Amino acid sequence: MNLITLDFASSQDSHDGCNDASHSHAAADSAVQRHAPPAKPAVPEQVQEAIRTLLRFAGEDPSREGLIDTPARVGRAWLEYCQGYREDPSVHLTRTFEEVGGYDEIVLLRDIPFQSHCEHHMAPITGKASIAYLPNNRVVGISKLARVLHGYARRLQVQERLTAEVAQCIWDHLQPQGVAVVIEAQHGCMTGRGVCTPGVGMVTSRMLGCFLQDASSRREVMSLMGRG
Repeated sequence: MNLITLDFASSQDSHDGCNDASHSHAAADSAVQRHAPPAKPAVPEQVQEAIRTLLRFAGEDPSREGLIDTPARVGRAWLEYCQGYREDPSVHLTRTFEEVGGYDEIVLLRDIPFQSHCEHHMAPITGKASIAYLPNNRVVGISKLARVLHGYARRLQVQERLTAEVAQCIWDHLQPQGVAVVIEAQHGCMTGRGVCTPGVGMVTSRMLGCFLQDASSRREVMSLMGRG
């Protein structure tokens, strides 16, 4: 009689090898899922048809090859351009820090790039903003100032309102001694149509608190912004 002897360790190694292979496949599948691009949002047919109508109005044929997918692409793009409507910029200012080693001077984030769209022609607005505040016992992470700016910029805007909204949000939620916001931007509605004057920048500013009331403080913050 022939006996077949199985070594438990070998059997276990074989079993573990199968398990390892299974785990490896599962891990690989999980990694693929993690790195898979997010699903594109659906664009309602009435939105796509509106874009086709605009293309026809401009003199194009929306049925030609290069424009077949354009209505859906434009719809998704506008969801991104206007994602600020789906957020409250003030949430970025809810976490503050009081342990700042007695620091009580100006906090400035300068030349923050941003993009928005003009509410009159839906043309691009591109520019940079400088945001400063004089703390009153507490500060916020500096990236949060940029997030507040982008939250308001990613809507249909006019530059004057954008400047005021950013300043007021910081004033209301950080309650600092002063806030200063200066924005310089180029407007596609002026550079690409109408008067067609490229290279022209528009500057707006909003001062609150000590930067509005005290000329010396205003000069200091404007100098730090490179506008003194």
